[in-house]
Amino acid sequence: MKPRHLVQLLALAAVWGASFLFIRVGVAEFGVAPLMALRVGIGALFLLGMTVARGAPLEALRVLRARAWPLFVVGVLNSAAPFCLFAFAELTLSAGTTSVINATTPLWGALVAYVWLRDRLTALRTLGMAIGFAGVVTLVWDQIASTHDALGPTPLATALAAAAAMGAALLYGIAANYTKRRLAGVDAMAIATGSMVGSTIALIPFAVATWPAQSVSVSAWGAVLSLGVVCTGVAYFIYFHLLNVAGPARAMTVTFVIPVFGILWGALFLHEEVSPAMLAGCAIVLVGTALATGAVKRIPGFGRRAPQT
Repeated sequence: MKPRHLVQLLALAAVWGASFLFIRVGVAEFGVAPLMALRVGIGALFLLGMTVARGAPLEALRVLRARAWPLFVVGVLNSAAPFCLFAFAELTLSAGTTSVINATTPLWGALVAYVWLRDRLTALRTLGMAIGFAGVVTLVWDQIASTHDALGPTPLATALAAAAAMGAALLYGIAANYTKRRLAGVDAMAIATGSMVGSTIALIPFAVATWPAQSVSVSAWGAVLSLGVVCTGVAYFIYFHLLNVAGPARAMTVTFVIPVFGILWGALFLHEEVSPAMLAGCAIVLVGTALATGAVKRIPGFGRRAPQT
C-alpha cells in the first residue's frame, strides 16, 4: 500500500472510530431512531451530491430504479437496523467497547458466507472465529463485572446492550453477503447512495413517531451533523476511493484499526475508563478477526499431522 493510501486508511479508521463517540453524545437526547434517521438522511444527501458532481446523475438514477428493492434491503441491513442497534447499545456501553464489538463484523461475514453461500472454512479460520468471539465474551464480562454502582446499568442491561451490538455486526455480515449475491457488478458508489436513501426511507416513520419532545442541545446537533457529514458522507467517499485504488482486501484492513480510535476517542473526550481486561478483549478480537478473514494465512505447525512413529 502506498504511503498516501495508508494515510487515507488511517483517516478513515479515525473517522469511523469517532462515529461511536458521536453516537454516545447524540443518542441520549435524540433517541435511537431520530438520531440515525438524521445520520443516514444527511449521508444520503451528501452522496447524492457526489453522484451529481461525478457528472452521471442519469446513469445513477437508472441503476437506482432498476435495483430499487435490493438497494432498499441493503440499506436496512447495512445501515438502518445496525445503526439503531449500535445506538441502543451505547445507551449502556462505552463508545470504546462498542467499537471493539463492531470489529467482529468480518467474523459474522465469514460465518454467514459459510452457512448461506457454502464458502469453505479452513481449520485456521474456524479457530479465528472461536478466538474472536472469546474476545467479545472477555470484553462483555469485564463490562458486567465493573457495574458496581447501584445507579449504573445492571448486568442484564449490559448483556442486552452487548447482544444488540453483536446483532448489528451480524447484520453487517448478512448485508455483505446479500450485496455479493444480489448486487454483483453494480457500481460501488451507486450501492452506497441507493442503500443510504433506502435506509432513510425505512427510518423516517420511526423517527417521526419518537422525535424528542424537549429541545436538543447544540452539542447533540453537532454530533448528528458530524455523524451524517463526516462519519457517513465523507467516510464513504474515502472508503470507496480506497476500494478503487488499493483493492478490497487492503481497504477492509480498516476493520483492525477502528477499535484503536474508538477506545482512544472515548478515553480522551468522554473520559471512559480503559481497563486491562478491555485492552485484552480488544486484542483477542483483533487476533481472531485476522485469522478468520485470512489476513493471517498460516500459523507454523498448526493443522499439520503428527509425524508417524
